[in-house]
Amino acid sequence: MDWKPFLMDHAAAETERPDILMLVITLILVTIGTAMIYSSSSILALERFKDAQFFLKKQVFFVVIGMGAMMLMTKLDYHRLKKWAYPGIFFSIILLLLIFVPHLGIRAGGARRWLNLVFFSFQVTELAKVCIVLFLAHFLTRKANYLKTFSRGILIPLLVTFVIIVLIALQPDFGATVIIAMILMLMLFLAGCRITHLAGLTALLIPAAVWMIMFKSYRIDRLKVFLNPWNDPDNKGFQIIQSLLSFGAGGAFGVGVGDGMQKLFYLPEPHTDFILSVIAEEAGFVGVAVVIFLFTTLVIRGFMVAFRAPDLFGTLLAAGLTMLLAMGVFINIAGVMGLIPLKGLTLPFLSYGGTSLVMSLVAVGILLNISSRVRT
Repeated sequence: MDWKPFLMDHAAAETERPDILMLVITLILVTIGTAMIYSSSSILALERFKDAQFFLKKQVFFVVIGMGAMMLMTKLDYHRLKKWAYPGIFFSIILLLLIFVPHLGIRAGGARRWLNLVFFSFQVTELAKVCIVLFLAHFLTRKANYLKTFSRGILIPLLVTFVIIVLIALQPDFGATVIIAMILMLMLFLAGCRITHLAGLTALLIPAAVWMIMFKSYRIDRLKVFLNPWNDPDNKGFQIIQSLLSFGAGGAFGVGVGDGMQKLFYLPEPHTDFILSVIAEEAGFVGVAVVIFLFTTLVIRGFMVAFRAPDLFGTLLAAGLTMLLAMGVFINIAGVMGLIPLKGLTLPFLSYGGTSLVMSLVAVGILLNISSRVRT
């Protein structure tokens, strides 16, 4: 791939205005998410914490933090992020290791994915995903002239990514490992690696993914549930059946925001993994279609920013961050609609979860910064 058109003078390529449409869509999604978190969690919060606004208050706090981080990333020249590429990936590995330390790592739902920071929990994987994108963008840009050579070009990024994937897989978090693997493949392709190297890597990744599925019985159970959830409707198939009932109950226009019934202890985790199911019941097909349209437009704008970036680093960084958001959206939406097995991933910008929201907004902030320097 010829990157000469991208290697142009930054000053000649810069525009002062970031992608306004991307910003507006992000703000709309965050607003929808905040409203639906309150609608989906108020009864649950009242029952657990005697405060119907418990989850809403925490989410608003992280909205403020995330918006501040997004604005900072918008103003900070993305080239300055290069110096954080190596420290960031090293810091991520340390934090991923700390998750397995007793009393520091928090186990919930059969997985150890959160780090106990006294006042709140922190999902390290969300940080690691952004850091691996930054690391790959920086390293592949520096080694652009050697990417046709396996040992000098792509061996190190493969090893670093492998370490991150292994630590995340041990939590376990199969969905996040798939996302990181897909991001790696995309960025290697865009950087100009040999197709034969990519084909060989794919030939290794597919059997590894199959082995990871077969190695854990609950993953096989998820696959069986995906194929026929009605075989065990009261146990293993309960989640997806309740989600599908939510979609069916909503009809075209929904029963009205706040009036859904599935969130009343029928639908598991209505404010996190299954928030789109609540939207489907309360806002109907139209509401779900609007959400999907907003996400689709956001992803398209992200890739447009990537391919109009003034340099290879900007292209790789924007493409990796966009792929990160796109894969999270696809896996969650397809899962709750019964199109793929459930993976337990939150829906970016909409689901309750401080770490996910803040890091998603950081990603958008970087994209907005790159978009303000696109080729004209």
